[in-house]
Amino acid sequence: MSRPFRPYDDHVRLAVRLTPNGGRDAIDGVETSATGEAHLKIRVSDVPEKGKANKALIALLAKKTGIAKSTISLVSGDTARQKILRIDGDPEDIMSRLENLEHLR
Repeated sequence: MSRPFRPYDDHVRLAVRLTPNGGRDAIDGVETSATGEAHLKIRVSDVPEKGKANKALIALLAKKTGIAKSTISLVSGDTARQKILRIDGDPEDIMSRLENLEHLR
């Protein structure tokens, strides 16, 4: 299975499929789309209004990985379910933390 993240020199990009109004905040594991691209499935209980679900996504990811919220930003997909997040920092450390997330299914 491919990984939902890609390392760069000073950051990692993470592909996410967000489900707002998901009833609870949870990371549901990795899923592969019909095109063969992997993404991390995440649900949040917040509504997709005025960026509330996106803020909840960043907060949940920061809490589960121990990465500071200030280092996580939305690159694309502001109003879409499919999103790309940028996580600034040491790529090796970030990838290690993200790989541990996959076991939270």
